[in-house]
Amino acid sequence: MRTLQKRQVCILLPNKQHLDCTVRVRARGHEVLNSVLKQLGIGELQVFGLAVLRDNEYLFLDLEQKLSKYFGKRWKRGSSTVPFILFLRVQYYVESGWLILSSKVQQLYYTELRQKVLQSQSRHQEALYFQLAASALQADVGDLDEDRHYFLPEDYFPSWLIKRRGRDFLLQHCPVLHVELRGVSRNQAILQFIKEASSLQDGPVTFYRMRQDKKKLRSSTLLGVAPKGVHIYQEVEGKQCLLYEFSWTDIDRFTFQGSRFEISAVGSLCLPKLVYYTPSTFHSKHVLRHLSDSHRLHINNRDAVSYIQHLEDMQASRLYREAYICDTTRLTHRLQSNSLTSSMSSCSVANETTTAWTIKEDYEEDKVTEFELYVDEPEEFLVDNPAEVPWLAELLHGASADGPLMLPSSYWAAVTVEMKQVLKRKADEGVSVD
Repeated sequence: MRTLQKRQVCILLPNKQHLDCTVRVRARGHEVLNSVLKQLGIGELQVFGLAVLRDNEYLFLDLEQKLSKYFGKRWKRGSSTVPFILFLRVQYYVESGWLILSSKVQQLYYTELRQKVLQSQSRHQEALYFQLAASALQADVGDLDEDRHYFLPEDYFPSWLIKRRGRDFLLQHCPVLHVELRGVSRNQAILQFIKEASSLQDGPVTFYRMRQDKKKLRSSTLLGVAPKGVHIYQEVEGKQCLLYEFSWTDIDRFTFQGSRFEISAVGSLCLPKLVYYTPSTFHSKHVLRHLSDSHRLHINNRDAVSYIQHLEDMQASRLYREAYICDTTRLTHRLQSNSLTSSMSSCSVANETTTAWTIKEDYEEDKVTEFELYVDEPEEFLVDNPAEVPWLAELLHGASADGPLMLPSSYWAAVTVEMKQVLKRKADEGVSVD
């Protein structure tokens, strides 16, 4: 009888590996999540979520819900031989790999993003695929060895690009870009790949299939949830054509009523309401949750993203490069003494109040569910003169790291993620941060 109260769950990872766990029949999603964290040896998944395959589409679990809600009657009947399958997938794409604090999570993110690039259909960005292939090769095999045939185009380029240019063309020209990355470490190459992939139009995007007509069986419209907003694609002869690309500030509200989904753009865009249909009310609820959580994450992390961008813009400076080879031990002490141990999700806690939400948690077929987006743009944060930021001036100009660190509280949220990553990346060269 006791055996009947347990269920076997298999979690498939982006790197083709899997994890197994045993949970109670009344278990909720967070119990599986805790098992995944323990087996991976990490504290949090950050950008990843647990997903179930429903009607040939991945839906991210509400971790507070019982697993029986996702597996239905089969879960109640149970099985001692066939496990229930969940997927660990990227739920929130990011604009910079610096935002992913764990090296293990960053590696999983890179692995899934690699697969997204192979499936990408952004045919107008052909040159970008060569840059991505070069970064991936540097991460995978290191410096170019011209004496051996070292990669298969199918592992680094979308099939349509191989067909368009031919294998010989790719094998001839990709090494030209790869050799330019000689000496770049694996971690640096992964960070570069993540940054470049964020520019790929349909790369860092989670897609949901929708119909334009409720009576149509085939879904020809794709709703894409991206870091900066929402994309709408139309499938035409097997190709994805971008119809609309909305930033979060372009959208006034999302509204679901059963399977009916509406996007209302801000008045200045002069667009009518866009109406689509999801496969079910169940889908609508989960798409809505993903949209609202993605928007909130964008608001919470925009200061950190802006700050990281400023540092990357300074990369040509010799002094900036020296900041990355500072004394790790002393920097560790500095970070710990100033309590810089918050995660990505707390890097801009102060900004959470800038977003007002109207969310009605009622998903009955005849009820209307919506949320409105109110976004107050942040005060611009510039670092034109490093001397104006005390900690940066110390690192750049070699000042003593032993004295007290005097930094206005307004800077801490933006500094947290970048400084933790300096430490993490340096620590990765020796001892694992996980």
